[in-house]
Amino acid sequence: MIVTVGRIGRAHGIRGEVGVEVRTDTPDERFADGAVLTTDPAQRGPLTVRGSRWHSGRLLVTFEGVADRTVAEGLRGTLLLAEVADDETTGDPDEFFDHQLVGLKAVGVDGAAIGVVREVIHAPGQDLLSIEVAGGGEALVPFVLEIVPEVDVAGARVVIDPPPGLLEGD
Repeated sequence: MIVTVGRIGRAHGIRGEVGVEVRTDTPDERFADGAVLTTDPAQRGPLTVRGSRWHSGRLLVTFEGVADRTVAEGLRGTLLLAEVADDETTGDPDEFFDHQLVGLKAVGVDGAAIGVVREVIHAPGQDLLSIEVAGGGEALVPFVLEIVPEVDVAGARVVIDPPPGLLEGD
């Protein structure tokens, strides 16, 4: 299974270093020297990590063949992908790979059917579950404990406790 482990942000400095928005619990492993990452869009990769370091709370990465700021800026917005086993877990019971959530039934705290998770959207500062609502339409549900109190991957469901108006699109 291919998972997104990061997204390239803006260039840092003039020697090809880029900031990476990390989407993995194991950045030191995924962005280790020599790690090869596929990309989306595919024509921008694969990219081989030449070096990485933490600076002011964000990950800075250099890739082989990216020697200056102009080339680094051309990679901005590129998703960095890695292969994981289909049954691999994050190791944290409160963290999930996107592919584990997509397709799960969404139900209310009372057990009533709401819909099906179609996508996990990684918006700046907030992950969202895109839910195809039963009867048509889409609801974007903030993926936070207060609104999604339970994720049962084995039971193929997520429990949603929405505030008023969230599912109606108000």
